[in-house]
Amino acid sequence: MTLPARDYRITLSAAAALTKAYRDAKVSDVRSGAIAKDPVVQLLNQAGCVGLRIYYGRNPDGTPALVLAGIDAADNDLTKGVLLEQMWPCPPLCDGASPLNG
Repeated sequence: MTLPARDYRITLSAAAALTKAYRDAKVSDVRSGAIAKDPVVQLLNQAGCVGLRIYYGRNPDGTPALVLAGIDAADNDLTKGVLLEQMWPCPPLCDGASPLNG
């Protein structure tokens, strides 16, 4: 199935409310993860890739992880291609002035 058309954009205030709710839930001290552009472009440029899926995961130390996988037009994960994680965690690599990091 092809993903239905959708405007994925949200306002800064809505995004800040989501990240604040996460921080307030005290799920983890890790607030976000940063990843360089090139690996994301490599994932999206795989043959047949029409989008990406983000899986929630947990590292062996209990901290949250996000696993990124490309998806094809039939909504299948491209598991034989590029998979991403290993993001730089915040903290310590944070934008202290960002409204998303509150």
